[in-house]
Order: sequence, then structure tokens, then C-alpha cells
Amino acid sequence: MNSADTFSNLEAVAAATRRAMANLVPPPDMLPSVWAEQNVRIPVGNAIPGPISFENAPYQRGMLDAIKEPGVRRVSYMTGAQLGKTTVQQCATGYFIAHEPRSQIFVQPTQGDVQAFLETKLRPMLDANPAISDKMAKQRGREGVNNSRIISYIGGWLMFSWAGSPKTLRGRSAPIVQADEIDGMEATPEGDPGELLAQRAATFGDQALRTESSTPTVLGASRIHTAFLEGDQRRYMVPCPHCHEAQPLRWENVTWSGRKSSGIKDFELDLDGEHKPETAGYVCESCGVVWNDGERLAAIRSAERQGHGWKASKPFRGHISFHAPEMLSTFRRMREIVQSYLDKIALGDMQSFVNVSLGEPYEETGEKADPDSLQARAIEYPEQVPMGGLFLTAGIDMQMDRLELEVVAWGEAERSWSVDYRVLWGDPLQGDVWDELDDVLAETFTHESGAQLPISAACLDTGGTSGYTQRAYEYARGKTGRRLFAIKGVPGWGRGIVEKPQRKQSGKNARKVDLFLVGTDEAKLVVMRRLANVVPDSPGYCEFPAGRDAEYYQQLTAEKMVLRYVKGQPVREWTKPDRARNEALDCRVYALAALKIIQPSFKRIAQRLGVKIPARRAAVAPANDNAPPRKIDPAVAAALAAIKSVRARKATEIPQEEQQAPGGETSTITKPSRTLKRRKGSWATTW
Repeated sequence: MNSADTFSNLEAVAAATRRAMANLVPPPDMLPSVWAEQNVRIPVGNAIPGPISFENAPYQRGMLDAIKEPGVRRVSYMTGAQLGKTTVQQCATGYFIAHEPRSQIFVQPTQGDVQAFLETKLRPMLDANPAISDKMAKQRGREGVNNSRIISYIGGWLMFSWAGSPKTLRGRSAPIVQADEIDGMEATPEGDPGELLAQRAATFGDQALRTESSTPTVLGASRIHTAFLEGDQRRYMVPCPHCHEAQPLRWENVTWSGRKSSGIKDFELDLDGEHKPETAGYVCESCGVVWNDGERLAAIRSAERQGHGWKASKPFRGHISFHAPEMLSTFRRMREIVQSYLDKIALGDMQSFVNVSLGEPYEETGEKADPDSLQARAIEYPEQVPMGGLFLTAGIDMQMDRLELEVVAWGEAERSWSVDYRVLWGDPLQGDVWDELDDVLAETFTHESGAQLPISAACLDTGGTSGYTQRAYEYARGKTGRRLFAIKGVPGWGRGIVEKPQRKQSGKNARKVDLFLVGTDEAKLVVMRRLANVVPDSPGYCEFPAGRDAEYYQQLTAEKMVLRYVKGQPVREWTKPDRARNEALDCRVYALAALKIIQPSFKRIAQRLGVKIPARRAAVAPANDNAPPRKIDPAVAAALAAIKSVRARKATEIPQEEQQAPGGETSTITKPSRTLKRRKGSWATTW
């Protein structure tokens, strides 16, 4: 029998042979960005669906091609939000599935993030790209696995995990490991999740590649910023349309009508004044000519063609790192970025702008307030509640032998006035101290307009031993609808100041209690930053009445944020000296939590009271004379000279914080000596 008689279907055999031989042909040598433009389609639902084109975001081309640079082992992307860092990692994932198959591990901060990424980003991208999905196993098919944990394809597999579950990575190793939003990952008992992930690829030697991306958070605790500093620190150089000098885009060079600040540290100068974001432009740091938006976008798109683009400031040693601010985006207009800046400073949330728009870590400067300066700037109120205070809340801290509470008035932009501070002595396991608390919470306070303001919301701390917690539950039971909220402080960064309530049983047959969780770490950070604010009438500014003794201010500023290292990873935490008391700080945190629960409309309250919300006073700060000189055109120079002249003149005036109220004898924080008259019912029934 000859060989031709062995098979009955020679055509099918020849076709199978051709298919098999095709798999032996190595893939064409092309850059990942070229492959992506030929094979990747952006799914419907994105800003610009269709075939991906890096002409719309030219900076992404270099970020993607970095994964194939000779000798690269690690790539770090530190960017602002919505600059395509996840798109770059998705294209890299597709490249290692369809063009150069390798096994991969992709890690997100939480399990919920994994599901959201898989369902809203990765699967729509894979479904829109047959060149990639055809190489993968079908869902519920027989040729491989395709579920929410792992996807197999010809030449490898793609596994998903999250930082809080290192055990899911045990027994798995892959040459490609990718991590998204690493600043949102919490350290595990086994160590830093990023380093644990890197170990999954260690055995692959020169074939191993690690990519990581994130929007930065706080200076000193930001993983992505640390990674950027360890890399070669690449920034996108953009040529000036007029003098052709290449430069990275910096916030300091953004200009618009009404801007008075020179950077981030003196942003208070922009709190007041007439701003016109529509006049926003960019000042060339070389020739001083202001670019309009069209010139900025054209310069970004033409940067690489003119030999510029990504440039490193450190030697390359296997680690590439990128920094991309929002000014690089061709989908954002400068006026929109400026408006976002103005909105953030009006809310007192400068960190969001620095992290999200500038893609830089935020340097915390208000972690510890000075008690002496706070006491020195105390003023005499014209009435119990000054005109700007519109809504009263109380924070109540429970101790084993007393209750302490602070009444705080809140106004527009969450400016605050401390109205009263009480210590109610008595055992919380007994009823007398709770009766006295009823009386205090039922009081009204005289507003400067003549109106009588009640305490509109209160938060009661239920922490402590089981017996005291049970007694607090019994007092708070049934009062949630009357705006007395039982709370429990919980540590942890990234939590909301107030989280949704939990139903807690306060007795075997008793009604359940709505227990609100308060993120104390974040709340204390907000309070400390506001206490450190020295610009009168600015968002979040805190006022205090004259006559409050030094003990109160010591308690209010007792805690300080420190950065310590646990298993080599930075951890921020609040600490206080031994035996130092911090009840005043806790009361202020709980009063803030009550405000966040109710979220009142200050405009409506002001209309109801018939008062006009006072305008904020303009902020004054000295000019930054240490800034490096730069060339500017005559018109800009004249404007800067005028601003500098005004600053110099105002700098000679007496600073607001030095205009202190007259000193005098102060009393200790004690239970009021006056006898409170019992009212019918409790404070909660007087609404």
C-alpha cells in the first residue's frame, strides 16, 4: 500500500497541515502601538468608539511601546484620571494574548474592582476585537476555561486577582504581571501586594515584565509615586508653537484672567475674585507667549514628529516610569481644567485636584494644628451664634464617668463656629447624666439675627466596654428619626466620613438601633486641615469664642499624623502622647459626622432665617520671590508687576491672625454651675 492510500481525504489533511505550519511561523516584529492600531477597537460606550488611534492621545503610544523596550522589566504609570492608563494596560493584555502569547496575572485593589473591570472594560474590549477573542476559549466551551477568575487562550492564560486575597496567587506564576490603581491597595499580613505580585514572575528571569498604574495619593505613602521616583522619570516634552522650545506641561504655567496664585501652595489667593476660566491659556516657560487651546493640542499631537515626546530625567536601568498630568489630554479643554480647580478649592478639596488632575502626590501640611495659635485667634461673638452660623450639630463623647459634648454652628462652605462645650459628670450606667443630656440638647441658642436655633442633629459615640455600649444603645434607640444618631468610629483610610448605618440589636427583645459608622481617620484629617487653615472666612475655616481655656485647645489638637513602616510599607496613623486627652477632637469629629448625615441646604436655611450669607474676605499672602525667573511678554509682565505691587503693599498690613481678642482669665471645662430646668419630655420630642 502506498502513502497516498493511507488517508481517504487528502485535501483535509493538506489543510490541517497548512494550519499547523502557520502556528510555527513567528509573529511579525511590530511595536505594540502599531499592532493595537491594526487590531484593537474601542467598544461602544466610550468617548470615541471604533478603531484605536493614538493620534487622539499621542502620549499613549510611548506608554504602550515601553513594554517592548530592550531590557525593560518594570513599567510604572503615574497619571491623572481619565488619561488612558487602563487603556494602555488593556492593549498590553491584548498584545500578549493575540500577538505574542504569554500567561498573565492582572490584579485590582478589591474583588469588586475586579468584577467592575472585567464586566465594564475588559470583556467589552475583547468582544469588540475578534482578533483577540478568537484566540481565547469560549465561555462554557470545552477547549478551555473562560470565567471571572481565569481566561485561557492559545499559548497561555489570563488570571484575575485582588490585593486583599494573596492566597489566590499561590501556586500561580506568570511572566507578565499587571496591577491597576496600586495606591488603592492595602498591605496584607504577607506584605505589600505589589511586591507579592512581582514574585509571581521572578522565576521567568529576563522574560518577566511588571506593569503598574495608579493615580497618586499622599506624598510619602503613595506607591506609584515611589515607583515613579525609582524609574527613569519620563515626562512628555511639548514644543512651543512660537519658539519651538520643548517643555513638560506644568500647572504653574497655566494662566487665566483672575488668577493670583503662582502654584499649589498659595492656592488660597484664588479663593476670591473674578475668575474667567474661558480665558485660560498656557504660558511658554521660555518665550512667555500664551498658547491658546488649539495651539496646545496641536503642539501635543506634533511633539513626537518633531523629535520630542517622552524624555527621561534619569538613566534607564530596566525600570521605565511615566508621569502624565491632565493638561496632556486632548479631550480636555484648559477652561474645563481651570473650572475644576476653582470648584475644588471652593470645596476645600485641593487634594482631589492635585491627585486627579495634576497626577501628583498631595503634600499634607495640616496634620497637626497649633493649639496656641487657635486660642490666640479666638474672638468675641456678637451673639451665641454669629451671623454666618446657620445649622447646629452636637458631637457627644462617652467616658466612664462623664459625657462631653460640643455644639458647633455650620455655615456656607462648611465654615464652623464652636458655640458651646459641656462636660456632664455622672456614670452613664445611671440615668441622671442622660436626663441632663436631654436638657442640654433641648436648649436653643440665640442667633445674631435674633432667631433661636435648636441643635438640629447630634451624634452619640457608642464605643467603650460592652455595658456602656449597651446603655448608649438604649438611649439612642428610637431617636434616629429625631436626628440623634448612634455612631461607632472605625479606622481605615479611604472610608467615607459617614457610612451607611447597620442594624444593631440593643437587647434580646428590644428594637434595633441604626448604628452609623464614622471613618475616623479621614474625618480627623479633614478637621486638622481645617484647624490649620489661617485664611479667615475661607471654606472650612474654624472660629472659636473668646474665654475658652487652654485645655480645650490642647484636647482639640492632641493627635498628630505620623508615617511609620510596617513590613517595609508606609502606613499613616494618628497618635497622641501618653495620658493626653483628646475628647474635644472626638466631639468635633462627631459633630462633623452629624452634619454629613443631614447634609442641610445652607441657602434655604438662610432664606428661612431672613439673613444674608456674608461674603468671604479676600485672602492675602506674600508673593513668592524665590520662584525662578522666566521670560514673559510685556503684557504679562505688566500684569504680574501690578499683582506683586498689591501683594507688597498688603503684606505690610497687620495679619488677621495677629488681631487677637483681649486676654483674660479663663475657666476650666466643667459642668455648668447653673441649674437646668427639666422640660416636659426629652429633647428629641421638641422638634
